[in-house]
Amino acid sequence: MVEISYIILFFVSLLITTFYARIWHKHFNVEFTLIYTLIPIVNLGYVFFAQATTLEGIIFAVQVSYIGGCFLQLLIMLNIFHMSHIELSQRVKGAMFLLSGLIFLSTLTVGKYPILYRNIQVTGEPPLTILKEYGPVHTLFYLMVMVYFLASIGAIVYALLRKREVSRHVLWLLFAPEVVCMLCFFGGRLLTDQIELIPFGYAFAQVVYLFIVRRITLYDISETAIDSLTETGAIGFISFDFHMNYLGCNATAREIFDELKTLTVDQRIPKGNPLGKLALNWVTTFRRDELKDKFHYERDDRIYLIDINYLYDGKHKRGYQLVLTDDTENQKYIALMDKYNEDLQREVEAKTHDVIKMQDNLIRSIAMMVESRDNSTGGHIIRTSDVVGLLLEEIRKDPEFREAHHITDEFCEDLIKAAPMHDIGKIAVDDDVLKKPGRFTDEEFAKMKKHAPEGARVLHEILKKTKDQTFKTIAENVAHYHHERMDGSGYPDGLKGDQIPIEARIMAIADVYDALVSKRVYKDSLSFEKANEIMMESMGKHFDKCLEKFYVAALPRIEEYYREQDES
Repeated sequence: MVEISYIILFFVSLLITTFYARIWHKHFNVEFTLIYTLIPIVNLGYVFFAQATTLEGIIFAVQVSYIGGCFLQLLIMLNIFHMSHIELSQRVKGAMFLLSGLIFLSTLTVGKYPILYRNIQVTGEPPLTILKEYGPVHTLFYLMVMVYFLASIGAIVYALLRKREVSRHVLWLLFAPEVVCMLCFFGGRLLTDQIELIPFGYAFAQVVYLFIVRRITLYDISETAIDSLTETGAIGFISFDFHMNYLGCNATAREIFDELKTLTVDQRIPKGNPLGKLALNWVTTFRRDELKDKFHYERDDRIYLIDINYLYDGKHKRGYQLVLTDDTENQKYIALMDKYNEDLQREVEAKTHDVIKMQDNLIRSIAMMVESRDNSTGGHIIRTSDVVGLLLEEIRKDPEFREAHHITDEFCEDLIKAAPMHDIGKIAVDDDVLKKPGRFTDEEFAKMKKHAPEGARVLHEILKKTKDQTFKTIAENVAHYHHERMDGSGYPDGLKGDQIPIEARIMAIADVYDALVSKRVYKDSLSFEKANEIMMESMGKHFDKCLEKFYVAALPRIEEYYREQDES
């Protein structure tokens, strides 16, 4: 009967673990997964125990069962701390695992040394009667298990009293298996010596944890699809289940709705709560017609756009999510357009154009000022910008290449504007390096190479408030990556192949060609023939092989351009 009970509990735990594996989700923490992995192993140890016919078989079963006492209790405790939003340092966790591991290693001494058990014997015929006398480490084992249990209960009580962001349902569910396991561990031994109740406690814990993992996917708000947007603080969101129970929100939402600061997870918003009335009206309208998913809400001179969507768990709808964005400027703009006539709109557009042009000229002037510090690259930024334009004229003629690399007319205009800024990072290079009349030493070259990432940083700061994010990205990429090479031997990041943005690959051709045909303090200019020979040899290594045909097509015009420069 005892053996059958253990076998049944083993298969039950294995079945539950299989079900857990089937519903596994990235929201589930690692402690849950380890618990579900170890419980069938531990319960199998009790099957071995019931079937053992020798002392060696008993000892092996004891060793397997101690996995539960040493590690399962620790994992259950760590899981409770995690679910209670109580952080433990890595050192504390490491010390706990070390202690549990050392005690588990002591099981290897059973029957050999009086460490965990002073003595263990079996008598009679199967089922065997086991005679055992505990050793000093077993007392430490009991003490460790009690500490883990008390710490777990303490964490649950603390979270119930102090942690509003933790679900009360989950905390009570965590409490139940912890108590049951401890009753089975200690109380079961007082009731009977014929059967261990621990396998039952573990199987019970598995069942309860299934309810928990089913629920926790609703609480991990940071894993939602708009996570990257909410990091900026510009977007808020609130989640409810289908019964309009509050599931959570982010800090931005709490700033917009003060009522959220007093709500507890799983609490239904009180009827008298202003947010409750609004949310219920919005959701009710959305239920009737899912196309009506946007509303406006005005508070403290700000206008917020409320976008209602379903809250998904994988492919399953589990509730509602309200996405809040500050729409004040957009609404003011709409009001302005309604108020003023078309002439005023054209005037605004003209002034905007002037501002953009002034910004472009200002940035270009900064780039020229930076170049004026470098006594070896006079006119470099103008020439490279013009060569980029010639290359882009050829690229525009190839619709397949343009479509494959998302090269639009806007992209081409932005790249031509960004090209003069590719060396703007030299502003951070010391004069003794930048103005050196000769080749750099390795140390000096290492300093010079910093101009690429520094240029991207400078442009990021200059353009961070611009509304033209496409231009900002292109300008930063050109400055940052124009010295990368297709074979990965470039700098600063050693990018390779398509890892290098297409704008930087185009810039690299213009940059190197100008360096070859221009005179520098450390070298004479090369002939067009020699420069072209070097460029062609570098296709596929330094330069993108796919750009070779555009370079070859533009080469006659590029050479003519440089002849005109020399004549002038």
